Amino acid sequence: MNRIVNSLALLLCFVVSFSFAAGDPKAGKAKSELCQGCHGLDGNSVAPEFPNLAGQKAGYIVKQIKDFQRGHRVNDTMTGMAATVTSVGDLKDIAAYFSGQKMNKGGSGKSGLVNKGKKIFTKGTPSGAYGCINCHGTNGKGKSDHNDVFPVIGGQHKVYLVSQLKAFRKGDRSNDPAGMMGDIAKKLSDKEIDAVTEYLSTR
Repeated sequence: MNRIVNSLALLLCFVVSFSFAAGDPKAGKAKSELCQGCHGLDGNSVAPEFPNLAGQKAGYIVKQIKDFQRGHRVNDTMTGMAATVTSVGDLKDIAAYFSGQKMNKGGSGKSGLVNKGKKIFTKGTPSGAYGCINCHGTNGKGKSDHNDVFPVIGGQHKVYLVSQLKAFRKGDRSNDPAGMMGDIAKKLSDKEIDAVTEYLSTR
């Protein structure tokens, strides 16, 4: 059964995407003022525990906010913030603004750890975790411009990436397609998480 679920989940990497009318990025800049306090004026957050939204897939941002609103994803701060966005049009505008910004370049990282992380990212692990590249694309910058299901993770803050992988592994986060991230994270050790997030943070 796990093999079937894993195969279906991998297939999602290539064929699933959200389709919706794009928002207005100019309007979104003004509407995103509350978001900018944590995520930065242009979506590049200065605090490593907050994710960068710059360059993120618009459809992915929309889904995450809706998940916070519906209780499918839980975070004390974001649950409250998401509740303030009552218009779908406003949400799409905000997402369009952040997705159109450029994510800052990552740091250099520790070379040995980066190399280990790159191997995990591209080839997976002996325990059976998929290589992240299969869904998140080269350098973690997305598999396709038309696929909003899987987020841009390359260049993301390491602290944030570690927290999310551990949340998936523990079951505290479960809003991923077909439970695939939870399955993958459970096959990653702390050292493997440390390495792959070191690599991703340098992209």
